[in-house]
Amino acid sequence: MAAPVMPEIKNRRAAFEYFFLETHECGIVLKGSEVKSLRLGDASITEAFCTFIGDDLYLRNMRIQPFEKAKNFAHEPIRDRKLLLHRKELNKLQRKLKDQGVTIVPIRSYFAKNGMVKVEIALAKGKKTYDKRESLKEKDLKRDMDRGQ
Repeated sequence: MAAPVMPEIKNRRAAFEYFFLETHECGIVLKGSEVKSLRLGDASITEAFCTFIGDDLYLRNMRIQPFEKAKNFAHEPIRDRKLLLHRKELNKLQRKLKDQGVTIVPIRSYFAKNGMVKVEIALAKGKKTYDKRESLKEKDLKRDMDRGQ
């Protein structure tokens, strides 16, 4: 019997809005009903961002729809969720966040081979308007070349 295909939630807008400087894979603290909703693909990280609260990194504005069959134990759709990284990585990210125009954005959320939910985050620098236009031109050229072949 084949293993079920687990959905992957991507933040395609992040690649358009930011240059990625470095990426990290981290765990996330979730409730049971949140994991069930993620298995169904009922989540969005388009407007999500990461921030430090104290010494811990949290994911904010990630929307996970309430699981239909967990009425009594339902979770809030939007809440702060703690991200799990090693202390050295957290300290490194905190130092780099002090640079001007640098932020941490989630790129995708997925299930690892062991069944755990992982979030890929990136240290990112915002693009200017002309950079975004360049990205659109490159995307159009690539699409035209793919059609030509």
